[in-house]
Amino acid sequence: MQMSSMVESVTLREGTYDNSEISPGSYHEAVKKSMPAVVNIFTSKENKKPKTRKEHGNKSADPLFKFFFGDQPPDAEPSSSLGSGVIVSPEGIILTNYHVISDADEIDVALSDGRKVKAKIIGGDPETDIAVLKIDAKQLPTAITLGKVESIHVGDVVLAIGNPFGVGQTVTSGIISAVGRDHVGINTFENFIQTDAAINPGNSGGALVDTRGHLIGINTAIYSNNGGSMGIGFAIPINLAKQVMESILNNGSVTRGWIGVEPQNLSMELLESLGLPKNTEGVLLSGVLEGGPAARGGVKPGDLLVAVNGSSTKDVRQLLNQIAQIGPGNEATLKILRKDKELELNVQTGKRPTPKTNN
Repeated sequence: MQMSSMVESVTLREGTYDNSEISPGSYHEAVKKSMPAVVNIFTSKENKKPKTRKEHGNKSADPLFKFFFGDQPPDAEPSSSLGSGVIVSPEGIILTNYHVISDADEIDVALSDGRKVKAKIIGGDPETDIAVLKIDAKQLPTAITLGKVESIHVGDVVLAIGNPFGVGQTVTSGIISAVGRDHVGINTFENFIQTDAAINPGNSGGALVDTRGHLIGINTAIYSNNGGSMGIGFAIPINLAKQVMESILNNGSVTRGWIGVEPQNLSMELLESLGLPKNTEGVLLSGVLEGGPAARGGVKPGDLLVAVNGSSTKDVRQLLNQIAQIGPGNEATLKILRKDKELELNVQTGKRPTPKTNN
């Protein structure tokens, strides 16, 4: 092949830059404002003796857990894991996911300036997957500014900041795909922001921020078969995370209302067996705890609960949220269908039992 003759000179045009200029469409200012408050969390747990996945009760053996979190490495001795967190106050309060720290014997937090400090657990709520940590260190990064969930909309640009795969602080961008997403099957109480911003293992507990750099959610889970991002991620909205955090800081734990019933969603087959119209909405109370709040209020097995305090009840998850928000010791008015009769029963809620965990 014949080569062309040498070119004696080439003139290239180089762009000129003003250091104060921001590229069009850049989210630099939002990242600059929020990223220093995002920390990396390293946890360790000393396993006293090896156990099989079945004996250990590890969530990673659960197909549903694998579906959302991907394959996890087998148990080791000692074991370690990583995640992310967000500094939300000048006093060193950090929000993260409960599953990031639930099994930890030791927690180290790596700050954006490279320092590593020990963290202590203030409290956690497995039913929303929120945990609160505290670190004591001087000259902490500026705490992140909290956003307002009611101001976000489907289609808004968002940024996910965390420590995916332990490679270091990373920013990904995307849009809000949905708000108020529930029935996902991850937590007991769900109200997720769904986003297509890439969220990978290690991002858990990190920040989901808007284009102003305000924190709008805590990144929690991904929809994945292999542990990698597939464009569907879930974040706990900051209003829910803040509510849980304040309850933990003020009371040491999260308390929720409870009435002691075994609720069941209605299906076409169930409606037919009960002789009810196909458009009937409500929750079947297939069981009522003897001596519990509902039983004391006159609720009976087989009752159909259709509303709580005047708000319609369409499924089990909605019922859980309605009762939980009332709080223990308060009165709930239940609208009940019993055979052909409509009743209103007043039930004084109790305290929701603390769920059992594996740690």
